[in-house]
Amino acid sequence: MKNPLIVFVLLLNTLLFSQCDRPEEPGRPAQLLPRDRMVRILVDLHLTEARVENAGTSPDTARAMFNRESVALYRRHNTTEAVFRQSMQYYAVHGKDLDEIYGVVIDSINAREVKLPTQQPIHK
Repeated sequence: MKNPLIVFVLLLNTLLFSQCDRPEEPGRPAQLLPRDRMVRILVDLHLTEARVENAGTSPDTARAMFNRESVALYRRHNTTEAVFRQSMQYYAVHGKDLDEIYGVVIDSINAREVKLPTQQPIHK
């Protein structure tokens, strides 16, 4: 029979190293954005992204445009990208929370789409 101490140490190492592979659940950030603010920011971010994608510019120009507009967007929402990212990471770990947030985001974007006037084809 093998030395029980060696078996114990190997099992202990296996348990310790298996825990290293798991990402730690982030704690609640000090400046966690409330769900309603997250919804408003996410709606604006997705609309900005769509506007930039439809601008017909090169990928580098589109990326620069999106970065510039997202900085202004965070400023309008009185937050920073760092606070937004920390909040997003927190809600992402709590999947049900993020599902609920994105449910409202999708509904909000769909409601805006319904309000847009439809373009009629031009007849000559």
